[in-house]
Amino acid sequence: MCSIPSLSSSDDSIRLVSQVQVVLSEVRGVEPSLPSDIILKNEDGPRYQYAHDSNGAIHLADLWLTLGDLFNIARYNPDSSNVYHLFTRANPTVSQPLTINNAGLLSRSNYNRNRRTIILIHGWMDSATSNFSTVLVPALLRAGDLNVIVVDWSRGANAIRYREANENTVRSGGAVARFVNWLNQESGSSLTQYHIIGHGLGGHQAGVVGRNLQGRVPYITSLDPALIGWATNINKFRRTDGQYTEVIHTNYGMYGYIADLGHMDFYPNGGISMPGCDSNACDHARAFFYMAESVTSGGFTGRQCINYYAAVLMMCSGPRTSRMGGLIPKTGETGVFLLETNAAPPFSLG
Repeated sequence: MCSIPSLSSSDDSIRLVSQVQVVLSEVRGVEPSLPSDIILKNEDGPRYQYAHDSNGAIHLADLWLTLGDLFNIARYNPDSSNVYHLFTRANPTVSQPLTINNAGLLSRSNYNRNRRTIILIHGWMDSATSNFSTVLVPALLRAGDLNVIVVDWSRGANAIRYREANENTVRSGGAVARFVNWLNQESGSSLTQYHIIGHGLGGHQAGVVGRNLQGRVPYITSLDPALIGWATNINKFRRTDGQYTEVIHTNYGMYGYIADLGHMDFYPNGGISMPGCDSNACDHARAFFYMAESVTSGGFTGRQCINYYAAVLMMCSGPRTSRMGGLIPKTGETGVFLLETNAAPPFSLG
């Protein structure tokens, strides 16, 4: 229970992952005879870079892919290790864990097929008890009578090697989609009831989930999706991952992705240096604080921008305005928007 207070896109790399998985399935418990530090993929620039997780802790991240990474990726099985923590108004602070193919757990839970279901996906070095969850779960349950499911993919997210964590992001996304299909088949729910929200690496994973569900999820929100390893990653968040996709950028160029990715992209305060923050970790976290406030009180009116360059320069004067976040998808709307916030709650200026 939980309490609330790429691989290279090349065919060769994909084949190599498959071969490693076959070897591991056939030779359990046998360590590879090849050196694990053989470099398979290197990025432009330095190999190591300091990076913060969503709670502000600093880690020295390895951005290159080694043979050892492939073996670790192959060992991570999200279908068996991911746990799905259900919160409802009947159990708002202590979760009811669900696992795929366990109908008994589901039948004994407070899951209601007639409610909307919100799926929350945490980021790097996080878990189901991260700040992302402890902020959003109470806000969502105040806003509506919902099924809120927190995905704990910490077995994959807690890889200190960043390339490994990125690949686990994609693998977990496929597993979450399979869980959703099983849940719907078992309960009689429909994809039309879903909203997926992810933060950091989870922001990209939310898109992967939607993609594996053929883009039929009505609403997907990516909160400051991760930058490192995703600029040229074919698995990054896409606007076509859902029927309506929205991205909130709060730390572009550091933790977060800079360019627009969704049907609608919002750049609070230009997308970096949030008022009241004195660190990149704080900026990065502001995305889920803003989202939480948006579902309970609305607010956060953005002004249309020509493009994301104009948004980061805070030079937007378009004729349209739109509300950021919230529980209702703005299906059919597109564009880039700028808004300003207060330094402390309530963050919205209206």
